[in-house]
Amino acid sequence: MTSRRIWITAGITAVGVSGVLAFQGMSGGLGFPGSSGASGDGQSSGPLRTDVRAADLRPQDDGRGAALSRRDTDRFSMLGVTWNDPGARVSAKVEARTRAVGSGTWSRWLVLDGDSGQGESTAERGGTEPAWVGPSDGVEVRVTSGGHTSARLPAGLSLAMIDTGGGNDGGGDGEDLAMAPAGFAADDPVSPPPGEPSDGPAPSGGPAPSDGPSTPTDGTDHSTPPSPDGTSGGTPGDDPSTAPPPTSEPPGTTGPSAPPASTPPPTPTPTVSIPTAPPSTAPRPPITSRAGWGADESISPEEPGYLPDGRIKAVTVHHTAESNTYTCAQAPAVVRGVYAYHVKELGWKDIGYNFLVDKCGTVYEGRKGGVDRPVQGAHAYGFNSETTGISVLGTYTDAAPSGAAMVSVARIAAWKLGQYGVNPAGTATLTAGDSGRSYSGKTWAKGAQIAFPAIHGHRDGYNTQCPGDAFYGQLATIRSWAAGPATGVAVTSVTGAGLAGSTYYTKAAVTVNWSTATPSALITKNELLVDGKVAASVSGATTSAKVTLAAGSHKVAVRAVHQSGKTATSASATVVAETTAPAFTTKPALALRAGLVNTTAVPLTLSWKATDSAALKEVRLTAPAAKTYGPTTTSAAHTAKSGAATTWSMTAYDQAGNTAAASVAGTPVIVQESSAARTGSWTTKSSTSYLGGKSYSSSAKNASLSWTFTGRSVAWVVSRASTSGQAYVYLDGTKVATVDLKSSTTKYRDAIFTKTWASSAKHTIKIVVVGTSGRPTLTTDGIVYLK
Repeated sequence: MTSRRIWITAGITAVGVSGVLAFQGMSGGLGFPGSSGASGDGQSSGPLRTDVRAADLRPQDDGRGAALSRRDTDRFSMLGVTWNDPGARVSAKVEARTRAVGSGTWSRWLVLDGDSGQGESTAERGGTEPAWVGPSDGVEVRVTSGGHTSARLPAGLSLAMIDTGGGNDGGGDGEDLAMAPAGFAADDPVSPPPGEPSDGPAPSGGPAPSDGPSTPTDGTDHSTPPSPDGTSGGTPGDDPSTAPPPTSEPPGTTGPSAPPASTPPPTPTPTVSIPTAPPSTAPRPPITSRAGWGADESISPEEPGYLPDGRIKAVTVHHTAESNTYTCAQAPAVVRGVYAYHVKELGWKDIGYNFLVDKCGTVYEGRKGGVDRPVQGAHAYGFNSETTGISVLGTYTDAAPSGAAMVSVARIAAWKLGQYGVNPAGTATLTAGDSGRSYSGKTWAKGAQIAFPAIHGHRDGYNTQCPGDAFYGQLATIRSWAAGPATGVAVTSVTGAGLAGSTYYTKAAVTVNWSTATPSALITKNELLVDGKVAASVSGATTSAKVTLAAGSHKVAVRAVHQSGKTATSASATVVAETTAPAFTTKPALALRAGLVNTTAVPLTLSWKATDSAALKEVRLTAPAAKTYGPTTTSAAHTAKSGAATTWSMTAYDQAGNTAAASVAGTPVIVQESSAARTGSWTTKSSTSYLGGKSYSSSAKNASLSWTFTGRSVAWVVSRASTSGQAYVYLDGTKVATVDLKSSTTKYRDAIFTKTWASSAKHTIKIVVVGTSGRPTLTTDGIVYLK
């Protein structure tokens, strides 16, 4: 193919036909604003402009280094470093930094992947992978070999700067949506700089393109491959007039629009037999066409080539080895930049990749010829003739691509391999079109039969880091996603049911929730199984379904149907449907308890016992306060206001949601010490610490106080100190206890003795002073009883 290159010498603009733009002898800005090569804003009435400019690097260190000093440039957003020999590799460290438009801030040094791979036998130059740097107007480059005396650099090192046009390379406002094909910036030839041939090599030494057909030497690039019937493309046996035109669009969509009349593209006569588009075992994902990302079809007028035997055997995964800071709206501009770099700088006939994917998961059509056909790309030197290439925009050495990007890679790979019956999780035996070496050090000779995973990384077939360590580590996941079945299918919860142990309980209706490790985009549908039968079927993106169960125990599971048709079923969850309500086998009851007594807070105990035939969940107190108790709890401490009748309401819940209610009512009553029948000597004491402000105190042996009441529980209330003595307690004439009031700390209004009966009745409580030696005194506040 013939490509153009623009260079500038001493401020003179020139256009040549060898393919590289160079800037020599310039001071100040390298660009030429306002000229036909200016980047512009991409909003003119003509097609999108993709400008490619270049500057030669100055050799240093006896050929072991090179540099381009810091300088101003016209606006650009992508760069790469190229050299004369397309078969040469650069083992040196290639770095560039750029100045951001607007802010004027210089970036950190960006390391460029040193070898894009000789994608095509017709390549005119070698080069690094291009790097997206965002809108920039300044640049500096350095290439260092690390001091190795044998590490000489290839000749003709040059920096390529690409302005992708469209107004959205980082400086635009809107999204970069479907655009008309762009025309190349330099349309009108002018004379080259003085001293340069008019139709010869570029200043950097790139070989002149041939006007005749090129013959591949590595078995990887066939412009006219054999047709499926074994004849050569373009022979009299082929009838171009009846062959369908190659297309990347599904039925009903619009293909690339024609360039404007001012720059009509060449219209080659079809000479290639177009393979059929076989159906696939996997669905086709959405794909943005070349017109959708603004491909300038005029710069790559050659016909597409197809795989020699018309079959894709494997997928090679790449990264474009550039910045990950692009936005999703900028992604079409990044694709245009890669396209321009491959065609205008490296001399390839089209973009090398068959498909490109951005970090938001959008898939872009790469090399022309029809996304559903076995188009031969230029992405895996030596193995192009049997593979299709997918590249994710960005660098993934330290961080893996986004989940959205990985899902799209898996979907494209599954679709393309599914057209030819290749298992994405299997292996493929490929024939090496040339001798080579992998990144891990494996070598092979031309013609060797090499086994690859059906989805493999570029590094498996070429000595490159691509697709980056982090991305390469995720390829097993992508194979699993693409091949199926779904993994990690699990029931996560059952809404509308209670869980006890590993069993769910419900009345009847539930919502079953689940999750899968495989992304939903690769799952055709999910089926809810009840006792092994399909009870509900939902889309792959849906992760819950409702079902109504009959009474009894059931096994509930989820079956995920992968897009390949393979299925995976979760472990079963046991769900019991039952409608039997729980029961209070012991009705709620109240009893006074020991503790501090106040008129507004008399201590008491609420007790109960609830059971369920299946699984009791909890018991809730709903009045006079709200409390929730576990299924094994049978009592709780509370307080109640003296003299106020209170109803204590409770509800028992089982795990299925069935309920039972019960309640009890009671009134605590405080009876002062002055209401007691007395014997012996008692002294009245006054203090705000006593109930009612007064108490009785006695140290006389056998002095007594008696109270008669009608109720079901009673508590004796006293004051206590370290010198307090003992008392005998009688109930209904019977001695029931000897109580010691001694306490290391002083206490007032302390309920020290309690007694509760099963039902309310008339009772008498009597306390008698023991007259304990050395501490005979006791002080009482009276009693509390519950009626």
